[in-house]
Amino acid sequence: MIYNLLYGLYGDISFFNLFRYITFRTIYGTITAFLICFLMGPWLIDKLRSLQIGQYIRECGPESHLGKAGTPTMGGVMILLAIIGSSLLWADIKNPYVWIVLLAAAGFGLIGFTDDYLMQIKKRSKGLSARGKFTLQALLALLIGWLVYSSPGFSTTVTVPFLKNVQPDLGFGYIFFAAFVIVGCSNAVNLTDGLDGLATGPMIIASITYMVFAYVSGHAGIAEYLQIPFIKNGGEMAVLCGATAGAGVGFLWFNSYPAQIFMGDTGSLPLGAILGTIAVITKQEILLVIVGGLFVMEALSVIIQVTYFKLTGGQRIFRMAPLHHHFELKGWQEPKVIVRFWIISAMLALLAVSTLKIR
Repeated sequence: MIYNLLYGLYGDISFFNLFRYITFRTIYGTITAFLICFLMGPWLIDKLRSLQIGQYIRECGPESHLGKAGTPTMGGVMILLAIIGSSLLWADIKNPYVWIVLLAAAGFGLIGFTDDYLMQIKKRSKGLSARGKFTLQALLALLIGWLVYSSPGFSTTVTVPFLKNVQPDLGFGYIFFAAFVIVGCSNAVNLTDGLDGLATGPMIIASITYMVFAYVSGHAGIAEYLQIPFIKNGGEMAVLCGATAGAGVGFLWFNSYPAQIFMGDTGSLPLGAILGTIAVITKQEILLVIVGGLFVMEALSVIIQVTYFKLTGGQRIFRMAPLHHHFELKGWQEPKVIVRFWIISAMLALLAVSTLKIR
């Protein structure tokens, strides 16, 4: 919005020429999102505490988590406000991809909010049913996939990391592939959100990584040099990545150990959906497995645990799933688990960026 209002003045005042540059708007979009969270945080924490909207701790979880009961949750509200508000201020709102990502943010945020509302305010122990939540996610993701598929000039080929000449074309099936990526990423981030700042840190790292991918894929010259798909209007995703990273840093100020607030499904579901949608738009869908490798590990640990439990009649591979609980029960202190998982995320992000040259 600022871009659309102020860029129009560049012919009269040369300073406003800055608003042409994605890099400039990405930087200020990041800072704006951070400030929204940073300034809103104390008020929201007090408000949630006064409304007695506190985290419910499962009895089957680690005993060390019982002390977290009552910590304000649904902090994802300020994350969403920061991302959407900053994006509307600094991104080019004439770009259809901007609205597709904001639809993912708002839609998955509403699903997460409904789940948290039923659990925290209506005191329904499980919130939305698993089937109901998944159905809503799948329908919304299919809509997003269709919107991306229908965008003028968008290619339905899939980019395979390390292999520049392997780009299978899925045609109409790309809609279902995109939906799978979005729903999978949304739920993987949700499963990772189990310790103070555990999901927030890797989400910041992943957002910065896709900021790089968005910029290079949206620049015709750089995309040609790196031999990656050029995405017309795709560079604008860097601004939204910046807003997501900035909101994450602002939230982490209050969510770092020991957390003053949790994001809840209101935050984790849309954050994953935003990341998945941007991965689809930038044509780096499969690379999300590396960039978000930590999220994948957490999700796989749950799938493996549940499958093995059913096949063996009650035996377990991990002491507890998701994976972070396994290491807690092995004796790792919570801050150690968090920082080590952040380190893994950072290394995976560097590996992912290297694929731009290793092809």
